[in-house]
Amino acid sequence: MILLTPSSDFFQYANKLLLSDHATGLQIKEFARKNAANALSMANMVMGMASILSSLNGHHHAACWLVLIGYLLDLADGAVARRLNACSALGAKLDDFADFTTFGIATSLLLRTSDLLDNVLCMCYVLSVFVRLCFFSSGIPFVYRGLPCIYSSAILASASLLLGGNLSVLRVITVAMILFMISQNFYPHDKVLESQTWKKVVYAGGVAMVFCSPFPPASVYYLLWSSSYILFPTSLWSCKL
Repeated sequence: MILLTPSSDFFQYANKLLLSDHATGLQIKEFARKNAANALSMANMVMGMASILSSLNGHHHAACWLVLIGYLLDLADGAVARRLNACSALGAKLDDFADFTTFGIATSLLLRTSDLLDNVLCMCYVLSVFVRLCFFSSGIPFVYRGLPCIYSSAILASASLLLGGNLSVLRVITVAMILFMISQNFYPHDKVLESQTWKKVVYAGGVAMVFCSPFPPASVYYLLWSSSYILFPTSLWSCKL
């Protein structure tokens, strides 16, 4: 019969504790891996909700930039999910909810005035985003049918910052974005963070421009970036390039 001394009891307890800590650490890392992209989608949704509150409180400049920050987050979440092999049905649904909040409701409020026709235009924009997210599946991997709402939102947010009080031009742009989103045209998946170096540089420039938000060139940067996806979708932004 082997008698355990207090010292051996202590070492056994310490060993079990270390093994338990190691297992807990692995569980935390696995949880972080599986939910990193979901966290970015949640952050996108938070930006959208903050933009909604900013619009309702009359802080138009902040509302526009919160939408553009959501634009950056949305471009990143898919890349992170694929990089970490953490794609899931839950993540896809969360991404759609975040997109509808930021690029649907929050963006539509950037166009809202006291005029009845402007409010109708806002509702039409939200409905077009809803239709785009729910029904316009292309059936082709990494190819969209209809303009992704993220780009129409970025165009409207940056144009709104640049145009200021020129609502007539903004209304025309809004109608054009609605038509692009409900169109049957095909658009490539851009994969900005999983493609050539110059696309990653463009993205990094977008992040840097967030810190230059008071300056008009920052708004021009986002307007040119998002417009280029509409004008040159295949020649510039195809994931095959």
